[in-house]
Amino acid sequence: MVSPFNVLFFFTLSLGLMLSISSNSWFGAWAGLELNLMSFIPLISSSSNKYSSESALKYFLIQALASIVIIFSASFTLLTHNFIMLFSLSLLLKLGAAPFYFWFPQVVEGLNWLQVMILMTMQKIGPMVLLSYLMFDKYSFVLMFSSALLSALIGAAGGMNQTFLRKIMAFSSINHMSWMFFAMIMSEMCWLIYFLIYSLLSIMVIMNFYFQQAYHFSHLVNSGVPFIPKMISMMSLFSLGGLPPFLGFIPKWIVIQEMVIGQLFHSLVIILLSSLFTLYFYIRVSISFLTLIFPFSGWVIKEDKNMVSMPLMLTMNFFGLLIPSLYLIM
Repeated sequence: MVSPFNVLFFFTLSLGLMLSISSNSWFGAWAGLELNLMSFIPLISSSSNKYSSESALKYFLIQALASIVIIFSASFTLLTHNFIMLFSLSLLLKLGAAPFYFWFPQVVEGLNWLQVMILMTMQKIGPMVLLSYLMFDKYSFVLMFSSALLSALIGAAGGMNQTFLRKIMAFSSINHMSWMFFAMIMSEMCWLIYFLIYSLLSIMVIMNFYFQQAYHFSHLVNSGVPFIPKMISMMSLFSLGGLPPFLGFIPKWIVIQEMVIGQLFHSLVIILLSSLFTLYFYIRVSISFLTLIFPFSGWVIKEDKNMVSMPLMLTMNFFGLLIPSLYLIM
């Protein structure tokens, strides 16, 4: 049952997000980020769950540090342009992008799936929109370019030895952030398309794990879910990894085309290789709940709650087949 306080805090979270991305001053953007932060803390804190409270405290401390850096940099931006780069650093810290990724997997590990869904989608909109406003500065441009390359490598390497699904999704999000940064460097519309499709696919995968209440590899094995929903869940993971011909390949295809036009061949090779590693741990998750079956498993779902969402997930995954056809027709 949804609490009225959670509805209120979610409304103020959305209000702070709208304020930060629509403000015509940096003070209004900062106020929106603070309202967004103070609304998200009650949504993830719980007195009955010590891990959730620990994640809320970590998130608050990191976001408060980033807000302090924003105020400090905004105070000196009128004196020198070098402090605009400091402003960009604080936004990267709020996002959890490399090299400030250290807090993101630890915070995600203590949240439930619905909270992870908000953190990986809505909480990224404000800082990323503000970063797109700073692309004019050459120092911020170089910083974002370097952060994109580091995020690709760290997101690929960090998820290799993980068996916890939330950490795998966290490092996958860091890897996808590198693609979004390069899309932002190419064009604003390219970044918008990538972020919308990434958010849609992430919500589909996270809701699938939420319905199964799976937080570890062992929870996926013999979970009582029928074979066809498992196959559709596997397709959702492949789509999030960018495997053709699923929907997740389309935004990566657009970014690849733009980077080829911009002659960023070396960076393109790096992020493509990193995507192969992320696709590997998606395949490892899929193999675990398709082939491994233990006869004595206590993690059995009594009723299949996600049968309603299965047709939607199947339709969205294979929507990527129609988009190249539209290009051919046009």
